[in-house]
Amino acid sequence: MLTLVRQSLVVTLLLAALLCGAYPVLVTGAAQALLPHKANGSPVVANGQVTGSDLIGQHFTEAGHFHGRPSAAGDDGYDAAASGGSNLGPTSRALAEAMQARAAALRAENPDWKAPLPPDMVTASASGLDPHVSPEGARMQVARVAAARGLSAAKVTELVEAHVEGPQLGLFGEPRVNVLRLNLALDALAGERAEDN
Repeated sequence: MLTLVRQSLVVTLLLAALLCGAYPVLVTGAAQALLPHKANGSPVVANGQVTGSDLIGQHFTEAGHFHGRPSAAGDDGYDAAASGGSNLGPTSRALAEAMQARAAALRAENPDWKAPLPPDMVTASASGLDPHVSPEGARMQVARVAAARGLSAAKVTELVEAHVEGPQLGLFGEPRVNVLRLNLALDALAGERAEDN
């Protein structure tokens, strides 16, 4: 009996050392060596400070900034602690009303956009934290952002097109625009214009 207890104790301590010590250290070390940006949360650094992440959207509301997708996470959106979808199905009256309200707000906010609204701009993402919009979702906002910033629509469109990311590995997903990176580029452009004046 004592032999079985000793063997069990040795196996437990050995597995604890391997699985709770050596393996996490090995995986963390490999991630830091091979993919340090991703291993550290994909931080976005501007002016020497971390301003966000490539992976988590932010709630932009100013007219002079591009806005992200609607978020079902938290009261003001993009609360990572409340990540998740609304779980409303396609026959849900609440979902239909939310989409109608979002569409009306988008039309009021972007009156120059005459084309159909991009679907991603009226539907919340599954996580509620999507940092991207479709290229059409960004183009829809060009006139509003340009007017608020005192820039030409052509200059803002050029900035949007420069920030369109293709599918991952050229195969997976759709073209998209990271809203935080686009807004940081827009802020940098405004800073350059201020220095020129």
